[in-house]
Amino acid sequence: MDGRYVFKARVRLEAPQDGISLEPDTAETTVTLVHEAAQPGTEGWLFFRDTLWRGEVGDDAYARELVEEWLEVPVEEVSFRELQADEAYVAALKDAIADDLEAFNAETVSEVLSKYLGSSIRVVDGGE
Repeated sequence: MDGRYVFKARVRLEAPQDGISLEPDTAETTVTLVHEAAQPGTEGWLFFRDTLWRGEVGDDAYARELVEEWLEVPVEEVSFRELQADEAYVAALKDAIADDLEAFNAETVSEVLSKYLGSSIRVVDGGE
């Protein structure tokens, strides 16, 4: 069972020491990064609820802070791309959501997935 959140980030370059300057100080390249999704029902599995809204980052400042921690570089911009998960992960996620719909203020699992992930779920085979 495998799930991962995919984000795209634009990072800011900082000179590693005095006497070095950078022009421009923002990388034109974007960094695509993967954050492993906690197994449904375990600590951290509600990351999607606490971070995303309708398939977008819910709080830009918070998301930049998270990605800065992951990359250890300043982040100018971050966007959520998708939850990539195998069928087993998606099934377990749906089961965990169904077990506590009240926590999501929703009536159905589909409503929860749409509310937080929008259409940004991609089912992949285990080897991808």
